[in-house]
Amino acid sequence: MHSKNSASQTERRRRGDEATFLAGWLRKPLMTGAILPSSRGLCAAMAAKVPLAEACDGRAAVLELGPGTGAVTRALLAHGIPEANLVLLEYASAFCTLLRKRHAGARVIEGDAYDPGGALRDALGGRRIAAIVSSLPLMTRPESEREAALGGYLSLLDCQAPFIQFTYALTMPVRAERIGARLDGVSWVARNLPPARVLVYRRADPAGAATGA
Repeated sequence: MHSKNSASQTERRRRGDEATFLAGWLRKPLMTGAILPSSRGLCAAMAAKVPLAEACDGRAAVLELGPGTGAVTRALLAHGIPEANLVLLEYASAFCTLLRKRHAGARVIEGDAYDPGGALRDALGGRRIAAIVSSLPLMTRPESEREAALGGYLSLLDCQAPFIQFTYALTMPVRAERIGARLDGVSWVARNLPPARVLVYRRADPAGAATGA
Protein backbone atom coordinates (compact mmCIF):
# COMPACT_ATOMS: atom_id res chain seq x y z
CA MET A 1 0.00 0.00 0.00
CA HIS A 2 2.82 2.36 0.91
CA SER A 3 4.62 1.81 -2.41
CA LYS A 4 1.37 2.33 -4.32
CA ASN A 5 0.73 5.62 -2.49
CA SER A 6 4.32 6.69 -3.08
CA ALA A 7 4.05 5.94 -6.79
CA SER A 8 0.80 7.88 -6.95
CA GLN A 9 2.39 10.88 -5.23
CA THR A 10 5.36 10.75 -7.58
CA GLU A 11 3.06 10.70 -10.60
CA ARG A 12 1.03 13.64 -9.27
CA ARG A 13 4.23 15.58 -8.66
CA ARG A 14 5.48 14.79 -12.17
CA ARG A 15 2.26 15.99 -13.76
CA GLY A 16 2.22 19.08 -11.56
CA ASP A 17 5.80 19.87 -12.50
CA GLU A 18 5.02 19.49 -16.18
CA ALA A 19 2.08 21.88 -15.84
CA THR A 20 4.19 24.41 -13.91
CA PHE A 21 7.00 24.13 -16.45
CA LEU A 22 4.65 24.60 -19.40
CA ALA A 23 3.08 27.64 -17.74
CA GLY A 24 6.55 29.12 -17.24
CA TRP A 25 7.43 28.46 -20.86
CA LEU A 26 4.24 30.12 -22.08
CA ARG A 27 5.00 33.23 -20.01
CA LYS A 28 8.70 33.52 -20.93
CA PRO A 29 9.75 30.91 -23.51
CA LEU A 30 13.29 32.25 -23.96
CA MET A 31 13.98 32.14 -20.23
CA THR A 32 12.49 28.67 -19.66
CA GLY A 33 13.88 27.16 -22.87
CA ALA A 34 12.07 23.80 -22.78
CA ILE A 35 8.40 22.97 -22.36
CA LEU A 36 9.03 19.96 -20.08
CA PRO A 37 11.47 19.19 -17.26
CA SER A 38 14.54 17.12 -18.15
CA SER A 39 14.22 13.34 -18.05
CA ARG A 40 15.51 11.34 -15.09
CA GLY A 41 18.21 9.87 -17.34
CA LEU A 42 19.51 13.29 -18.34
CA CYS A 43 19.38 14.57 -14.76
CA ALA A 44 21.27 11.52 -13.49
CA ALA A 45 23.90 11.90 -16.22
CA MET A 46 24.50 15.51 -15.18
CA ALA A 47 24.64 14.69 -11.47
CA ALA A 48 27.12 11.87 -12.09
CA LYS A 49 29.65 14.43 -13.39
CA VAL A 50 29.81 16.16 -9.99
CA PRO A 51 32.86 15.04 -7.93
CA LEU A 52 31.19 13.66 -4.82
CA ALA A 53 34.04 13.98 -2.32
CA GLU A 54 34.54 17.67 -3.11
CA ALA A 55 30.79 18.37 -3.26
CA CYS A 56 30.17 16.83 0.18
CA ASP A 57 32.81 18.97 1.87
CA GLY A 58 31.11 21.26 4.38
CA ARG A 59 33.23 24.17 3.12
CA ALA A 60 32.03 23.71 -0.47
CA ALA A 61 28.87 24.31 -2.45
CA VAL A 62 27.35 22.99 -5.65
CA LEU A 63 25.77 25.77 -7.68
CA GLU A 64 22.80 24.88 -9.86
CA LEU A 65 21.74 27.35 -12.54
CA GLY A 66 18.16 27.28 -13.80
CA PRO A 67 16.86 24.43 -11.60
CA GLY A 68 13.24 24.97 -12.64
CA THR A 69 11.02 22.53 -10.74
CA GLY A 70 14.04 20.71 -9.30
CA ALA A 71 14.48 17.68 -11.57
CA VAL A 72 18.27 17.99 -11.57
CA THR A 73 18.22 19.03 -7.90
CA ARG A 74 16.65 15.69 -6.98
CA ALA A 75 19.31 13.87 -9.02
CA LEU A 76 22.06 15.76 -7.18
CA LEU A 77 20.55 14.71 -3.85
CA ALA A 78 20.26 11.11 -5.06
CA HIS A 79 23.93 11.30 -6.07
CA GLY A 80 24.72 11.90 -2.41
CA ILE A 81 25.20 15.67 -2.20
CA PRO A 82 23.86 17.16 1.06
CA GLU A 83 20.95 19.54 0.55
CA ALA A 84 22.73 22.16 2.68
CA ASN A 85 25.54 22.23 0.09
CA LEU A 86 23.19 23.21 -2.75
CA VAL A 87 22.81 26.79 -3.96
CA LEU A 88 20.00 27.12 -6.51
CA LEU A 89 19.85 30.20 -8.76
CA GLU A 90 16.48 30.49 -10.51
CA TYR A 91 14.87 33.33 -12.48
CA ALA A 92 11.16 32.44 -12.21
CA SER A 93 9.50 33.33 -8.91
CA ALA A 94 7.00 30.45 -9.20
CA PHE A 95 9.85 27.95 -9.49
CA CYS A 96 11.65 29.59 -6.54
CA THR A 97 8.58 29.17 -4.35
CA LEU A 98 8.35 25.51 -5.31
CA LEU A 99 12.07 24.92 -4.71
CA ARG A 100 11.98 26.54 -1.26
CA LYS A 101 9.04 24.34 -0.30
CA ARG A 102 10.67 21.12 -1.51
CA HIS A 103 14.28 21.84 -0.56
CA ALA A 104 14.20 23.88 2.62
CA GLY A 105 17.82 23.02 3.40
CA ALA A 106 19.16 24.49 0.15
CA ARG A 107 19.83 28.16 -0.56
CA VAL A 108 17.44 29.38 -3.26
CA ILE A 109 18.28 32.66 -5.00
CA GLU A 110 15.72 34.38 -7.20
CA GLY A 111 17.72 36.17 -9.87
CA ASP A 112 19.18 36.27 -13.36
CA ALA A 113 21.95 33.73 -13.89
CA TYR A 114 23.44 36.02 -16.55
CA ASP A 115 23.78 38.80 -13.94
CA PRO A 116 23.62 37.29 -10.44
CA GLY A 117 25.15 40.27 -8.63
CA GLY A 118 25.94 40.15 -4.94
CA ALA A 119 23.13 37.72 -4.09
CA LEU A 120 25.21 34.77 -5.27
CA ARG A 121 28.24 35.86 -3.27
CA ASP A 122 26.09 36.23 -0.16
CA ALA A 123 24.51 32.79 -0.64
CA LEU A 124 27.91 31.14 -1.00
CA GLY A 125 29.09 32.73 2.23
CA GLY A 126 32.75 32.26 1.39
CA ARG A 127 32.40 28.61 0.40
CA ARG A 128 34.29 27.42 -2.66
CA ILE A 129 32.25 26.03 -5.55
CA ALA A 130 32.89 22.33 -6.12
CA ALA A 131 30.83 22.23 -9.34
CA ILE A 132 28.33 24.23 -11.35
CA VAL A 133 25.42 22.35 -12.90
CA SER A 134 23.57 24.37 -15.54
CA SER A 135 20.23 23.84 -17.24
CA LEU A 136 20.28 27.32 -18.76
CA PRO A 137 18.90 27.47 -22.32
CA LEU A 138 22.14 28.99 -23.58
CA MET A 139 21.26 28.79 -27.26
CA THR A 140 18.45 31.32 -26.78
CA ARG A 141 21.11 33.98 -26.08
CA PRO A 142 23.59 35.66 -28.43
CA GLU A 143 27.00 34.03 -28.62
CA SER A 144 28.67 36.94 -26.84
CA GLU A 145 26.31 36.60 -23.86
CA ARG A 146 26.84 32.84 -23.70
CA GLU A 147 30.60 33.27 -23.69
CA ALA A 148 30.48 36.01 -21.06
CA ALA A 149 28.25 33.95 -18.78
CA LEU A 150 30.21 30.70 -19.01
CA GLY A 151 33.55 32.47 -18.80
CA GLY A 152 32.40 34.37 -15.73
CA TYR A 153 31.27 31.23 -13.93
CA LEU A 154 34.46 29.36 -14.83
CA SER A 155 36.42 32.16 -13.18
CA LEU A 156 34.76 31.14 -9.89
CA LEU A 157 36.08 27.58 -10.19
CA ASP A 158 39.50 26.03 -9.81
CA CYS A 159 40.96 24.16 -12.78
CA GLN A 160 39.59 20.76 -11.77
CA ALA A 161 36.04 21.82 -10.87
CA PRO A 162 33.48 21.15 -13.62
CA PHE A 163 30.90 23.39 -15.24
CA ILE A 164 28.27 20.90 -16.40
CA GLN A 165 25.84 21.97 -19.12
CA PHE A 166 23.33 20.11 -21.23
CA THR A 167 22.33 21.09 -24.73
CA TYR A 168 19.95 19.92 -27.44
CA ALA A 169 21.99 21.66 -30.14
CA LEU A 170 24.36 19.84 -32.47
CA THR A 171 26.85 22.71 -32.21
CA MET A 172 28.62 23.71 -29.01
CA PRO A 173 26.80 26.49 -27.14
CA VAL A 174 30.23 27.92 -26.25
CA ARG A 175 33.53 27.04 -27.92
CA ALA A 176 35.96 26.28 -25.12
CA GLU A 177 38.97 27.91 -26.76
CA ARG A 178 37.07 31.21 -27.04
CA ILE A 179 36.93 31.55 -23.25
CA GLY A 180 40.26 30.01 -22.25
CA ALA A 181 38.68 26.73 -21.21
CA ARG A 182 38.82 23.08 -22.10
CA LEU A 183 35.98 20.70 -22.93
CA ASP A 184 36.62 17.53 -20.97
CA GLY A 185 33.65 15.38 -21.83
CA VAL A 186 30.62 15.03 -24.09
CA SER A 187 27.97 12.41 -23.31
CA TRP A 188 24.85 11.65 -25.31
CA VAL A 189 21.57 10.96 -23.51
CA ALA A 190 19.25 9.41 -26.07
CA ARG A 191 16.38 8.72 -23.65
CA ASN A 192 15.33 12.34 -23.44
CA LEU A 193 12.91 14.37 -25.54
CA PRO A 194 14.67 15.67 -27.51
CA PRO A 195 17.97 13.74 -27.16
CA ALA A 196 20.57 15.82 -25.35
CA ARG A 197 24.29 16.06 -24.75
CA VAL A 198 25.98 16.65 -21.41
CA LEU A 199 29.07 18.85 -21.70
CA VAL A 200 31.79 19.31 -19.08
CA TYR A 201 33.81 22.52 -19.29
CA ARG A 202 36.81 23.28 -17.08
CA ARG A 203 39.20 26.19 -16.81
CA ALA A 204 42.37 25.77 -18.82
CA ASP A 205 45.35 24.56 -16.81
CA PRO A 206 47.82 27.15 -15.47
CA ALA A 207 50.07 26.63 -18.49
CA GLY A 208 47.24 28.05 -20.60
CA ALA A 209 46.64 24.99 -22.76
CA ALA A 210 42.99 24.99 -23.78
CA THR A 211 41.50 22.44 -26.08
CA GLY A 212 38.36 22.53 -28.16
CA ALA A 213 36.18 19.69 -29.32
